[in-house]
Amino acid sequence: MRRDQEERAICIDAEDFVLEGLFVRGLRGEDAGAILAPPHPQFGGSMDSPVISELAYAIAKAGRASLRFNWRGVGASSGEVRGDTAQADRDFETAFTYLAETIAGKILCCGYSFGALAAVRKMALPERVDKLLLVAPPVDTLDVALLDTFFGETLIVCGDRDLYAPVAKLEEIVQGLPHGRLEIIAETDHFFMSGLARLNRIVSMWLQPSSEEDI
Repeated sequence: MRRDQEERAICIDAEDFVLEGLFVRGLRGEDAGAILAPPHPQFGGSMDSPVISELAYAIAKAGRASLRFNWRGVGASSGEVRGDTAQADRDFETAFTYLAETIAGKILCCGYSFGALAAVRKMALPERVDKLLLVAPPVDTLDVALLDTFFGETLIVCGDRDLYAPVAKLEEIVQGLPHGRLEIIAETDHFFMSGLARLNRIVSMWLQPSSEEDI
């Protein structure tokens, strides 16, 4: 991270709970931003996930501000971990509202695994959401019908050894998207024990399409 970037821990207040978050100012100001949703809280998912951190670095390089957050009951976030859809949607909405009030421009909805599912459910606000980034979305619980209604740019990234986000099924899903793209990382499974550098590069290049450098 560059020295002139601002990174600060924040508390995101709702009526009856508080979420822990980490806000990073964009290199080109705060005209556009990204919200990053971590994996499932019942399986150790947090904003400190290496995948979430790598995505935040790639987004920062592209000049966008970013906001990572912890689900309820994780880290310094208040409440109890449940991991159900309704709670995840409210947590995501709370973080999204904070970011929307902090920056003036468009917002990229981004999530990894369980967080990707929440990002899809939130992207139904086209007046603020311009892009959707899904990393290893579990296809069995992905709302494909809702995803098909999104007319912004969508990037899905998965490993070729991911049992929860199999390549063949994701290829079928992407074919039906208006502006969809699928990137596959070799020798990588759902947990990205390898492939983080490749993930960073893919996302960085996607957010800077004017570059002539190949992915």
